[in-house]
Amino acid sequence: MEQLTKVGTTQRTKQLTVAKRSIWHEIVKQKYAHLFVLTGMLIVFVFHYLPMFGILMAFKNYSITTGISGIFTSEWVGLKYFDEFVHAYNFKLIVTNTLAISLLKLVFTFPMPILLAIMFNEVRHQFFKRFAQTVSYFPHFISWIVVSGLLVVFLSTNSGIVNDLLKGLGIVKDSLPFLSSPDYFWGLAVTTAMWKEAGWWAIIFLAAISGLDPTLYDAAEMDGAGRLRRIWHITLPGIRGTIIVVLILAVGSMLGGGLVGSNFEQSYLLGNSINNERSEILQTYAFKMGLAQGRYAYATAIDLIQSVIAIILVFGSNYLSKKVTKNSLF
Repeated sequence: MEQLTKVGTTQRTKQLTVAKRSIWHEIVKQKYAHLFVLTGMLIVFVFHYLPMFGILMAFKNYSITTGISGIFTSEWVGLKYFDEFVHAYNFKLIVTNTLAISLLKLVFTFPMPILLAIMFNEVRHQFFKRFAQTVSYFPHFISWIVVSGLLVVFLSTNSGIVNDLLKGLGIVKDSLPFLSSPDYFWGLAVTTAMWKEAGWWAIIFLAAISGLDPTLYDAAEMDGAGRLRRIWHITLPGIRGTIIVVLILAVGSMLGGGLVGSNFEQSYLLGNSINNERSEILQTYAFKMGLAQGRYAYATAIDLIQSVIAIILVFGSNYLSKKVTKNSLF
């Protein structure tokens, strides 16, 4: 019996040794692929995880003159900067602008890629379909700096094409102050973000639609289902999982702009002293406090508040999705 046990142990040891050798053989065989993944992981660690020790600045009386070591050696002040921001004179204005722009983008920009993907899927003319797709996602590759420059030219009150067109058609008598009036900023931010990113995100939903079984559409058509019914009963339920995952990610990054992720760029580039009451948000305020005034600890506290809210939104939306739809990100 003892001899049989030794034989079994020996065989298992040999099997484990062979398995380890095969694993190492595969790693060596795919060394370039593993090196590629390792490089990406290293970049994420260096630029995303390693700087996280700077969060300590939010709880310390940090000064830039103390350098990196000052993050650990500065005086601990606890929640001083959080309390200062909450009691700041413009706290309500900044939070209101951030939430308003973020919610408007979530409501209007999230459904648009889904609608675009469904429209592209229903187009039967392949040349027109490819052309429309290319035109729709091309703006994604244009930087917000270029876009803001174009908006300044097109929406100018003096010689802007848009105002000239509106006056030429008799829609308005005087030029509309799109860039100088706070009343237009939220609408401008939402529409330009939608134009720039809707086509790009439609690619994800279009890929999900292409994975659906085409026989389902054929069967529904034979049963007399029209195009709208096929979309409602086959397409939308078929991509529900993708919609839920993207929605959770959009809600989690809502304060940064959601899918379009452009709150800071738009508010910083298109905001000015005239429309400041609608364009000032958490990100731009933290940027100004940190770099313009050198209050790095205060700016870190503001950004940390936003990060904590984003984490709560991710876990909250994921929990609700799991309870209601049985689909979730994790």
